Amino acid sequence: MIKQFEKYRGIHPGIVLDRELKKRAIKQRPFALSLEEHPQTFNAITKGKRGISTALALKIERELGLKEGTLVILQAYYDIKKIKEKETKKIPDLNILSKALFWDTDIQHIDWKRQYRAVIQRVFERGNENDKKEITHFYGTEKVKQALEESNIRSPYTIYRSNKTTD
Repeated sequence: MIKQFEKYRGIHPGIVLDRELKKRAIKQRPFALSLEEHPQTFNAITKGKRGISTALALKIERELGLKEGTLVILQAYYDIKKIKEKETKKIPDLNILSKALFWDTDIQHIDWKRQYRAVIQRVFERGNENDKKEITHFYGTEKVKQALEESNIRSPYTIYRSNKTTD
């Protein structure tokens, strides 16, 4: 991969391609047609909404004079980044948490990382001992203590020790 593109690791190759076309003052539609590609497909790629195939990447690289494999490698790095994001997007064990705790929301759409204060507060105000243990295990003791202090919930609640570390 060309060193100038090394800094784009993890960014969708279509975004990089769009920037490269603008830098060279090349219009998308005529460029797509010159490659015998549908302009709509090409547009979706440059917006980052669609992946770039190896065959198309090779055509583009040849046409723009880029080193062979540059866009394919960028696509691979982007795919790796997306997989890692999915892997790190963990949730607590929903089989342990009481369903009644989150009666007013779709539990599948909770952003557990961003909404941790509200989740911890709700569980420690309304949850049973198993709910509290699971949330403490998920977030870690320090994060639970911090969230309870910030929300002015003081002990009588037991904060369970967890071996889990927080981010």
